[in-house]
Amino acid sequence: MRVGGLVEGVVIAAAAVGLCAVVGIAKPLPVAGVSTDRLGPDSGETVAEYTGRARAGLAEPGDSEPRWALVSFDTYVSPGQSFSAARGERIAQVLIRVPIERVQTRVLAIGVPGTDASVSSALDVAATELHAGVGQWDRQAQIDAASVTRLAAGCDCVVGLVVRADPSALAAIENEPGVRAVEALPADARAGHFAVRALLPDYIDVVGALPDDGPIPAP
Repeated sequence: MRVGGLVEGVVIAAAAVGLCAVVGIAKPLPVAGVSTDRLGPDSGETVAEYTGRARAGLAEPGDSEPRWALVSFDTYVSPGQSFSAARGERIAQVLIRVPIERVQTRVLAIGVPGTDASVSSALDVAATELHAGVGQWDRQAQIDAASVTRLAAGCDCVVGLVVRADPSALAAIENEPGVRAVEALPADARAGHFAVRALLPDYIDVVGALPDDGPIPAP
């Protein structure tokens, strides 16, 4: 059974355009007033339970007001693929993780204004953020350095999006090829007041801790 990680999967949605704190990154930005609202799976929750919960939430009758939602992909995709999956709806954050076999790489939430160009450049922004921590050559710094190299090469490293759209638009996104789940918050949820945990493609059965005993590729 393959399971996914806690530390590497949790990010804080800090603003609609993405001032984000990623758990495990040094000096995270403080976020005032984060409430109990959250998007993403719980630790120990099965993938089937989470995707069923997300699907049921979209199917609930309600108003047509726009709401924040987490779009998760069934595999690692390119920025262009993720932009297309959003069907022109507002993208506020791009969730990025470099996949390396049996290595626990970081999840980064990159705030974007939602244009095609801004989503495409999210990998470069993520590489810049990680590059700041590669001076000390402990294991995490080596992982970050390997991640920077792959991000700079334009890897398929997008695992999800935080979007804002009305329920009918979210339902259409859910039906896009490659979309694994779309989970929406209530319409009254505010930017900067909810947490986000990525549903990584590595999560096959149960959400938990990813293995971190594999060799780190040279940068």
